[in-house]
Amino acid sequence: MNVFVTGGAGYIGSVCVEELINAGHQVTVLDNLSEGHRSAVDERVKFIEANLGDRALVLKALKEAKAEAVIHFAAHALVGESMTDPGKYFRNNVARGLELLDASVEAGIRKFVFSSTCATYGPPDRVPMTEDLPQRPINPYGESKLMFEKMLKWYQEIHGLEFVAFRYFNAAGASEKFGEHHRIETHLIPNVLKVALGQAPQCEIYGTDYETPDGTCIRDYIHIVDLSQAHILALKPGKKGFFNLGNGEGYSVREVIKMCEKVSGKSIPAIEKPRRAGDPPKLVASAERAFNELGWKPKFPKLEDIVTTAWHWHSEHPQGYRD
Repeated sequence: MNVFVTGGAGYIGSVCVEELINAGHQVTVLDNLSEGHRSAVDERVKFIEANLGDRALVLKALKEAKAEAVIHFAAHALVGESMTDPGKYFRNNVARGLELLDASVEAGIRKFVFSSTCATYGPPDRVPMTEDLPQRPINPYGESKLMFEKMLKWYQEIHGLEFVAFRYFNAAGASEKFGEHHRIETHLIPNVLKVALGQAPQCEIYGTDYETPDGTCIRDYIHIVDLSQAHILALKPGKKGFFNLGNGEGYSVREVIKMCEKVSGKSIPAIEKPRRAGDPPKLVASAERAFNELGWKPKFPKLEDIVTTAWHWHSEHPQGYRD
C-alpha cells in the first residue's frame, strides 16, 4: 500500500515509517522539521519538508505519491506549553489538520489513521480506561486532539473517509535505528536515562504520597514498535473507530527509576518534590478492544523490554540526532 505519513521525522513517526517499510509498504513522509529530525527519516522513503497548512502542496504530494492511506502524527504535544500558548495548538493540531483532511478527501484517500491521545479523557472516572469513558480534556492539547477526532467522525459520515484513531499515554523505547530525541524532553524514561548517561545530576519525583503501592504516580507505557504495529494493523479495510493502547497495568515512577538503574548498571539519584497540580495517582488504558478487533498483540509489554531498547539507543546516540 502507498502510505503518506505526516510527522514522519518525529519520534513515533520515524519508527512507524521504519516498520511500514519493513512490512512492504511504500511510504512518503511529510514533516516541517519543527520538532522532528531529518536524520530520523528512513533513507528508503521519499521525504518532503513542508507545512500541513499548505493545502495545495499537500494535495500535490498526496497525488504524486498515489497515496491510498494517511497516517497522521504531525501534532504539537506538550501539555504545559498548550496551557501557555493555546493558539499554537489549535492552529496546528486543528486548523492545519483540517487542511490535511480536505486534501485527503480531494486526493481520493479512503483510509485515515490518527495518532490521538488519552488526554482527550481528562481525569478518568475509572481505570483501566475504556473507550466509552466521557471525554473531558483539561488542557488545550487534549482539547485540540478531541476536536480533530470529532472532525474525523463527520468526514467519515459525509465523505466516506474511513478512520482509526488511537488513544494512548506514553510511547517509550526505541527500534534498532530510531529513538527518542525531543528538543524539549518531558518524558520520564529519557530524562531518567540522562542521569545514567552523566548528562544530569539527578532525576525528579513529583509526589510520593499518592495512594499507590510505593506512593508515586503510576503511568501507562507502550513500546514504540508495538505502537507502530497498531497503526499498521489499522490500515486494513473495514477497521475503524477509536482504540485505546497500553499495557493495562502501568508502572510507578519509582519502578521506572529502579528499572533504569538495573538496565544501565548505573546509580540514579532522585530528589523528591511536591505533587504537581492535576496529576492523578494512576492513568492506565485498557487495550482490550484493540486486542479483539485489530488483533493487536504487543511484543514488548514489559517495562524491562522498553527500558532496555531505550538505553541501547541513548547509549549509541548520547546527543540524539546530530541535526
